[in-house]
Amino acid sequence: MNIQQVIKENCLELLFQQGSFGLEKESQRVHADGAVVVTEHPKCFGNRSYHPYIQTDFAESQLELITPPNKKIEDTLRWLSAIHEVVLRSLPEDEYVFPLSMPAELPPEEHIKVAQLDNPVDVAYREHLVKSYGKSKQMVSGIHYNFQLEPAFIQQLFARQNDYQSAVDFQNDLYLKIARNFLRYQWILVYLFAATPTVDANYFRHGTPLKAGQYVRSLRSSRYGYVNDPSVKVSYDSLNDYVITLEHAVSSGQLIAEKEFYSNVRLRGAKQARELLQNGIQYLEFRLFDLNPFEAYGIALNDAKFVHYFILLMAWLDEESLASAVELGKEKLAQVAWENPLSATAFQAEGEHVLQQLLAMLAEIHADAEMAEIVKEKLAQFADPSQTLGARLVNAIEAHGGYQKLGAELAIRYKKQAFERFYALSAFDNMELSTQALMFDAIQKGLKMEILDERDQFLSLQFGDHLEYVKNGNMTSHDSYISPLIMENKVVTKKVLAKAGFNVPQSVEFTSVEQAVANYALFAGRAVVIKPKSTNYGLGISIFQQGVHDPEDFAKAIEIAFREDKEVMVEDYLTGTEYRFFVLGDETLAVLLRVPANVIGDGVHTVAELVAQKNDHPLRGDGSRTPLKKIALGDIEQLQLKEQGLTVDSVPAKDQLVQLRANSNISTGGDSIDMTDQMHPSYKALAVGITKAMGAAVCGVDLIIPDLTKPAEPSLQSWGVIEANFNPMMMMHIFPYAGQSRRVTQNVLNMLFPELK
Repeated sequence: MNIQQVIKENCLELLFQQGSFGLEKESQRVHADGAVVVTEHPKCFGNRSYHPYIQTDFAESQLELITPPNKKIEDTLRWLSAIHEVVLRSLPEDEYVFPLSMPAELPPEEHIKVAQLDNPVDVAYREHLVKSYGKSKQMVSGIHYNFQLEPAFIQQLFARQNDYQSAVDFQNDLYLKIARNFLRYQWILVYLFAATPTVDANYFRHGTPLKAGQYVRSLRSSRYGYVNDPSVKVSYDSLNDYVITLEHAVSSGQLIAEKEFYSNVRLRGAKQARELLQNGIQYLEFRLFDLNPFEAYGIALNDAKFVHYFILLMAWLDEESLASAVELGKEKLAQVAWENPLSATAFQAEGEHVLQQLLAMLAEIHADAEMAEIVKEKLAQFADPSQTLGARLVNAIEAHGGYQKLGAELAIRYKKQAFERFYALSAFDNMELSTQALMFDAIQKGLKMEILDERDQFLSLQFGDHLEYVKNGNMTSHDSYISPLIMENKVVTKKVLAKAGFNVPQSVEFTSVEQAVANYALFAGRAVVIKPKSTNYGLGISIFQQGVHDPEDFAKAIEIAFREDKEVMVEDYLTGTEYRFFVLGDETLAVLLRVPANVIGDGVHTVAELVAQKNDHPLRGDGSRTPLKKIALGDIEQLQLKEQGLTVDSVPAKDQLVQLRANSNISTGGDSIDMTDQMHPSYKALAVGITKAMGAAVCGVDLIIPDLTKPAEPSLQSWGVIEANFNPMMMMHIFPYAGQSRRVTQNVLNMLFPELK
């Protein structure tokens, strides 16, 4: 069939550009000088027998990072970024991830330990590779690019042809066409993206073939790289031929197993090739990509986009004769791989012609203008080879005095970058920090995770057949439906707790500003808290610790509270210190002292200037993407200043404590201090009881306690409950302003998946 004609006549251009993308990236763990480590695969990553994201390839030192499939290549790169950050922050302090494909300073062969996997067959397979190829060749790393055409597109094509009766046969031949054309023109990608120009002499078993000072485009794609013996011949003429010839290579002893076939295109969708005959090819795995050392995660987004459309071009183009075209492509690949990366390729004219065809295809299928610019940039690199990745890398190696030194410097830089915002996953920075922390732990421990709704913080987590859903990092199936509804309503919360025998302050509820203001006399001179009935994050709360003495201030606080809800509470202020208890099940895991927003005077700067200085702290931001929130200077803060006889333009005396909020929420600019070990256990038990009264599995309980060292007594003078919170913020316990970190997200995962323990 004429695929171009069918696409254009049936308006399939957009569907043609869709698909699924996955990446697998191998990298060596190294010391700070770039030398390969001999340590075991880090135990913090759990068991490799099930880990979906962090594996080892050939050796214990060789990480394999695997993204889940995504419908957008951008999302696949986001996953690769997140997995990298988890790995880099979890590795020992003196270990790094080497950014180049060719290993540097390999240990003696006897010290290179093959991956010690649970299945003895997998270990035996690696030992066979040692005998066949030696250990050095197996230590080469790269990126595998997995791509699946959109199934609906294949169905549309099948419905518009008459040559095939079987949809599976049609799909197989379409993928085989892509595979054959890719093998024919793969040299173009090596020319553009090759990044293995040299290696240590001890990499080679029988002496280096490189002359002194010689650089090549891609050692990895050459006969000295990650390739089979030339005698291994597997046919791509048809799926049946592929299966028969691959099985013959195994049965004749050329390969120990089908997975030893190191073709730059693998047909995927079954564990054994023969199963493809029945199930069909589901996607293709492209294996020729060297790591791009100038990208923190080994591949640039624009390059990944280019590869996507290059693969589509392989479906779009007509074919040359089958076997001869594939063999010609392999010959050209071998020649281009051994060319000097600073020189023009011998096949420049063909490369430019193919990319001109790619530009024409982009116009025909109405691709984004951005794609044409990316292709034009690559096209220009045929006329100017100095702009290719390989040439840029050679210049960098020369400038740094060797590829090991360059790799070591980049490895250190990328690890440092991963710690710049150590509390976040950069690629998912639009999500809540507590959710990001849970995602970090899930990736690290090997739970299969799917982001169901990114904006709504909804995840699914799976271990084997065990599936759980999590919202906002700690809202799970372990909670009853009613518990968040109770805690959302402050009036109901108080009544439920009072019925259960817990100390709660007295309060009065109002449904209008006028009604509340008319009752000012009830509260004149009393210390009170004014807050909305249903609120979170401390929004709309005003506290008069010294008593309310001005009717206008009272009215202003009432108005602020009504901005957040249709009903407002005026509650007795309890004397003491407020603490946040994080409860999970039958245990209080963390206790936090939240110090209300404040600044310390220096006798020179105004309150506004002191606030600006404090807000410059790297942990302060919007409070959802940072552990601490910037302090505002709004109506509530100015009321608080007025109580102290100050304004934003006042200059506080040196060491004078200026309170900007009376409520201690981190979400309103407060500081967080861990007090878990100092808190008397009786209060921790009370917090567990309050959580059970709420019907919750996870709860944030706020208690006012005058003296945390004395045991709790049954009176408001000893302690009182001021709030119970569903979806309590976990990040402030994980990254407190001061004190010990409590990684409570791990406890949430252990609750959901006790089998992980």
